[in-house]
Amino acid sequence: MAQETDTNPFRYGALALDDAFTDRESEVAELTADAMNGQDVVLFAPRRYGKSSLMWRVSQELVAKRALVAHVNLMTTPTVTRLAEKLARTVHEDIASPLYRAKERLNIFQGLRLRPIVTIDPDDGSLSFTFDASPRPEDMAATLERLLELPGQLAGERKRPVTLILDEFQEIVDIDPTLPRLMRSVFQEQPEVSHLYLGSRRHMMQRIFNNENEPFWRSAKQMELGMIPEQPFAQYIARQFTRTDKHIDAEAVTRVLTITHGHPYATQELCYFLWQNTGEGERADAGVVTEALEDVLNSEHAHFTLVWDRASAHQRMLLRALAQAPGHPLTAVYRRTHALPGTSGVQRALEALERDELIGRASGKAWIVEPFLAAWVLRNDA
Repeated sequence: MAQETDTNPFRYGALALDDAFTDRESEVAELTADAMNGQDVVLFAPRRYGKSSLMWRVSQELVAKRALVAHVNLMTTPTVTRLAEKLARTVHEDIASPLYRAKERLNIFQGLRLRPIVTIDPDDGSLSFTFDASPRPEDMAATLERLLELPGQLAGERKRPVTLILDEFQEIVDIDPTLPRLMRSVFQEQPEVSHLYLGSRRHMMQRIFNNENEPFWRSAKQMELGMIPEQPFAQYIARQFTRTDKHIDAEAVTRVLTITHGHPYATQELCYFLWQNTGEGERADAGVVTEALEDVLNSEHAHFTLVWDRASAHQRMLLRALAQAPGHPLTAVYRRTHALPGTSGVQRALEALERDELIGRASGKAWIVEPFLAAWVLRNDA
């Protein structure tokens, strides 16, 4: 279907699908090949880097190759019971449904110690699964273990590759500290299933997969999702304007990517407002980019105000300094230049801001990674 010229082609907030999805061809190809080979992969990606959009595209590629794809977001499963319910539903819908006739699908749950209560939605006919709200812990553990085994069993019986995507996997520790050991014991015996672990809290994901005392230590190939390179992103921006009967100067494209550094979410967000501020048949220039940036900061004001209000005094001082000049805040020169407190105070502020994924650190250097936060801090002279 042709794109309506009055519909904004840029997307942020929701998944970037189809024409809104850009680049990542190498990542899509690599993850698809890994999944088809039964390789487990842990994908490190900060928030707003487009990992969910990437996995949606990978899922499309896998389904086209007749693989079965199940997906569970652990952010929506705060308890073991909720996790079991979500897992039962995705196993039924995404794995059993393509393999069995309707009247046979529920038979896969016959071996569960706790049988789910199945409810049919009268509007769309979809099924939901619930378990006893207060089961004995050992019964729920046995039920969850059996649910985790089902993808491997069904894949083996029907000789179909299966991929189980576990999004926001770092939440596993908060759901139940015993879950990592249970999952690992099941997954290591599923060569026919590829497990893709996604996480947005880097320090927690690294602890799960890089700490030799953790069950998932060195259990999966590790892959880092970085920024989108400038050239393909620049081509994408220009193409999106052209196909909707608008134009953009090369200087304006450069200005956009200088501001966002190729950050996927931030680039889509800025381009959304840039497109909105450009009339049909008109050309966006650097001046319109400045207007769009102001619109972005106004849109993000409530979010950044909340971030600022939650920050301690030392964290605010550090954010202000990093907004002015990314650098090495633990050095005496940097602290003196930006009137920062002593080393211990800066260190605590750094650690807290890094845990909240507001800043990044490497080789002693620190910088603000939250999209547009630095510009907001400078604009508000906070």
